Amino acid sequence: MPRMIGKLTALKVQKARKAGMYADGGGLYLRVTDSGAKNWVFRFMLNGRARWMGMGPLALYGLQDARAKALDARRRRYEGTDPIEARKTERMRVRLDEAKATTFSECAKGYIKSHRAGWRNPKHAAQWEATLATYADPIIGELPVQSIDMALVLKVLEPIWTLKSETAGRLRGRIEAVLDWSKVHGYREGENPARWRGHLDVILPARSKVRKVRHHAAMPYASLPSFLAKLRGQEGIAACALGFAILTAARTGEVLGARWGEINLREKVWVVPPERMKAGAEHRVPLSTPAVFILEQMQSCQRTDDQDGFVFPGGKASKALSNMSLLMTLRRMSHDGITAHGFRSSFRDWCSERTNFPAAVAEMALAHTVSDKTIAAYSRSDLFERRRRLMNQWATFCNTTEPHEQRKVTAIGRL
Repeated sequence: MPRMIGKLTALKVQKARKAGMYADGGGLYLRVTDSGAKNWVFRFMLNGRARWMGMGPLALYGLQDARAKALDARRRRYEGTDPIEARKTERMRVRLDEAKATTFSECAKGYIKSHRAGWRNPKHAAQWEATLATYADPIIGELPVQSIDMALVLKVLEPIWTLKSETAGRLRGRIEAVLDWSKVHGYREGENPARWRGHLDVILPARSKVRKVRHHAAMPYASLPSFLAKLRGQEGIAACALGFAILTAARTGEVLGARWGEINLREKVWVVPPERMKAGAEHRVPLSTPAVFILEQMQSCQRTDDQDGFVFPGGKASKALSNMSLLMTLRRMSHDGITAHGFRSSFRDWCSERTNFPAAVAEMALAHTVSDKTIAAYSRSDLFERRRRLMNQWATFCNTTEPHEQRKVTAIGRL
């Protein structure tokens, strides 16, 4: 006897009140719950076991809608497909299509948000945002990240590749990182069109061949003694900070961010914490007698025991001295072409040409990450005592114009 289909009517569906299952035929049922809610379910057999598939509530799908959905499910079952798994696959495809519609700009924001906590310098996130907003967003920002190909990446990079090669290199790396992040999150598929090796390097010239390398302007080390003699005649905290930076060969940011809690005057050592170091590792700096004298000047001027206070405070005690103040000091001394960072190069040249200290000692003094395997093997410690002898010799060289005891009355930076 053939199976009956269409047993229910719109009136029967409306009047059904008692909890239970009301068959329409062909596997379709109206289910009434104890609370009175009504929804559709479809029953079918798979591998000898009954399976139930929800078809939605009566409030959204009327009787004819439910029959059409049941018919589609029966057809899938006839073709050997599990209608429940088929529906899951379709829903996943829709979600994937929606995900792939996510724009490059949205992915860039997601990348920056997820990495912000791991960046030591808060300015790093701002630099990412500014670079992408300036160069990438006008071209690919509003496009689905899935649609970005090599042609679009080149459209972003080519206008600045030879004119602003340093910026272009950073931009390419940031686009590559965002696209990798997008792929891991399921927003795109396929190869990364911003990849350099074996990809863009075939099309674009290496930056080293198109850019004019510009190092930080440095003063010849032979001119340093006379320069420091003039620097001692300069007034203000900036002159003290610059003199301290020269004597310690430290980076400008490390000096300007120095706090009293990092300084041990008795042991003549300055310990810079990892979060303020470029390489992310603690750095011990041996302090020569002239460097200690500058710190004693600053300490007597501030008259504070605040270990969290800045050694070289700015206009406000809670703010560090600005980098621009060091540049202004150099300008006042008619050295516009010199940068504070360039004195590290002066120190390195002096180490190579005027001392017999191994290269590893000089590199450690500069807190450089040692890449040479021979030097790295030699440098199994921070070579602190050797560096102390080196920095003492450096201080002696820098102050050869007059005896140290005479200098105390005209020490760097009258406050």
